[in-house]
Amino acid sequence: MSGRGDAGHPLRLGAAVRADAHDPGALTRLAAVAEAGGLDVLAVGCGAGGGEGLDAWTALGWVAGVTQRITLVADGLVVAGPPAVLARAVASLDLLTGGRAELALTPAADGGAGGAADALAEAVAVVRGMWSPGRSPLVAPGPAHPVAGAARGPAPAHDVPVWVAGSDDDAVDLAARTADGWWLDLRTTGEALADVGRRQERLDAAAARHGRAPGDLRRVLTLAGAAGAAGAAGAAGAAGAAGAPTVEDVVRLVVDAGVDTVLLATDDAAALHRWATETAPAVRSAVAATRSARGTPPAPTRSARVRSARRTGIAYDAVPAGIETVEPGDTRYPAMRSNYLRSGRPGLVLLPRDTAQVAAALTWARTQPVPLAVRSGGHGISGRSTNDGGIVLDLRRLDGIEVLDAATRRVRIGAGARWGGVAEALQPHGWALTSGDYGGVGVGGLATAGGLGFLAREHGLTIDHVRAAEVVLADGSVVRADAERHPDLFWGLRGAGGNLGIVTSFEFEVDEVGDVGFAQLSFAVDDVAGYLHDFGALVEAAPRDVTPFLIVGAPRDGQVVAHVLAVVDSDVPETIVERLQPFAMLAPLVQQAVHVLPYTGVVRRTADVHAGHGEPVSRSSLVDHLTPALAEDLERLVRSGAVHFFQIRSAGGAVNDVPVDATAYAHRSASFSLVAMGAERDRVDRLWDALAHHWSGLYGSFDTDPRPERVEDAFPPATLARLLALKERYDPDDVFRQNLPVTSTLRREPRADRPLLTP
Repeated sequence: MSGRGDAGHPLRLGAAVRADAHDPGALTRLAAVAEAGGLDVLAVGCGAGGGEGLDAWTALGWVAGVTQRITLVADGLVVAGPPAVLARAVASLDLLTGGRAELALTPAADGGAGGAADALAEAVAVVRGMWSPGRSPLVAPGPAHPVAGAARGPAPAHDVPVWVAGSDDDAVDLAARTADGWWLDLRTTGEALADVGRRQERLDAAAARHGRAPGDLRRVLTLAGAAGAAGAAGAAGAAGAAGAPTVEDVVRLVVDAGVDTVLLATDDAAALHRWATETAPAVRSAVAATRSARGTPPAPTRSARVRSARRTGIAYDAVPAGIETVEPGDTRYPAMRSNYLRSGRPGLVLLPRDTAQVAAALTWARTQPVPLAVRSGGHGISGRSTNDGGIVLDLRRLDGIEVLDAATRRVRIGAGARWGGVAEALQPHGWALTSGDYGGVGVGGLATAGGLGFLAREHGLTIDHVRAAEVVLADGSVVRADAERHPDLFWGLRGAGGNLGIVTSFEFEVDEVGDVGFAQLSFAVDDVAGYLHDFGALVEAAPRDVTPFLIVGAPRDGQVVAHVLAVVDSDVPETIVERLQPFAMLAPLVQQAVHVLPYTGVVRRTADVHAGHGEPVSRSSLVDHLTPALAEDLERLVRSGAVHFFQIRSAGGAVNDVPVDATAYAHRSASFSLVAMGAERDRVDRLWDALAHHWSGLYGSFDTDPRPERVEDAFPPATLARLLALKERYDPDDVFRQNLPVTSTLRREPRADRPLLTP
């Protein structure tokens, strides 16, 4: 048996079964045998007679629901309809099964314009284009499968390999040109096993013509079994009846001919069971022994196409085993490269699944000479949880939510959870946890910075509810921080946590919260300064159970429109109206909506795909009061045209009950947080810095200003001194330095008389 030899790809053994309309239940029985027997792949084809068979794709969806592990692929699928529709179907199956779908395509007997092979090449390009999410629609001008602006997506859960099946020269050439591998079915060719190696040589030659390394192409082979038990492969090393393959046959196909996926075609459950439980284990053992004896190196885990997109400075093949990765050439990369507002081009995204993997990932990442960013949800306005050419340690897999003690309302929440999911998990208990104002925000970033949300005036900041945290420190060690263990670290994590370690989970004491009133009020405002001052006065005088936020956009034709979003922690309509009525009288209402709904209706679960573009320009400050002088200056800012978004969040109340030195968030006198966003950094800085005399501090989660003096605005002198001491103890090498970095380069004693913001 000739051939290119063993490329070292992972060996996969599976079965090819029929979806027969005469016995539809047989398919699920065979699938159960294949999965229970430890096979890797199940290929499902239509039954004999074409029209007598079940639709293979529908059958795959059914099989997916009764299996948990095995990879699923349609056998001999011809692109009969729009490939964009096929792409969505495959991606949907892959997402629903957690990454178990593959795609095998066969050239049609009549490919239409351009011939069968060219038509299939167009289809493959369309499918891959649909799997690359982006803002721009997919346009493909090909004659066989034109696409005139289809919305892309969804992206599959993993990089779905595309195989081309067929035995003629056109199919071989197409596989070498555009596919991830080639699928040869000996049932259709009638060839002997001895001929397989020569077939592989044809594929190698075609790959060379197209500038591809032959070892990059995966090889799938379907062996003819039998319809009954007598035709099944025999026990290990024994020849089967009716010419069925032996263990030695299959081993030679792998180590000599270079086949890496071998499927046995059978519709007999007993034969399939013997193949799975007797022949397959013997083949795996023999292949492993042969590879060890020959010194066969393992093949790269990514194709040459994916590897060609790698960035310099990262040892991709040295990532600790078991940690999921996403590279620039992967299908999922476009959905993970950027944050909510900021675009990014990281060289590698690491997706650890537990604290131990976070520690291993961090330890390895520290050995790489590239930037490191840590991401929980990727929604942070600063956008520092992505980078260009560096490593992103993404915590989204650490999203567990567990009630530890119902009596004390103690809940453990993973740093990668989203606040919408947290609200959903707590709602059945009649609980809620004050967070931000958007369900797509990640827990980790917000719960280490502050957490100024719609329940803040009544229940305080999110950090005020943290009772313990599990933390991976810069040296890779894992500690628990609470009031008794590492209390100094526990203090710093609540307000400056991004500087001190990677929190993988929090223990919170949550609040009893039922249905709430949620109001959306829009006003036409002429006297902006007067409106802002009166809004501030009303907030400070209001009961704590109401927390309003105010948003002002850029004027349109000179008209300023203000939007108030307010939560009243009550389900009594009369109470809700009483709390909101003073705000409704501030200016002429142009639109209003008030609902009584669960907190989950305010902080909703949202999709987590971010596609930020460019560099956001956002400036933030904290103020004790909205004074008349500040209100006048803010009106000039709003009317300047430099700011397209201006927000005031209410603080005060329970936020300010906490002592100044209780947490690293020390601005406990502030009643309001201000945020302004624009497009031109220099212009925004000039206008914002001119208002510095009004500020009492900075909430770093809303600010993108890279100037180092912003650190001293966020942390008053006494707080900063404590943080510097913690930094020296827990992160002396400044590993965590991306967002408002408290680094060793800062002065130990900041000048007390330094202006808060330097123009």
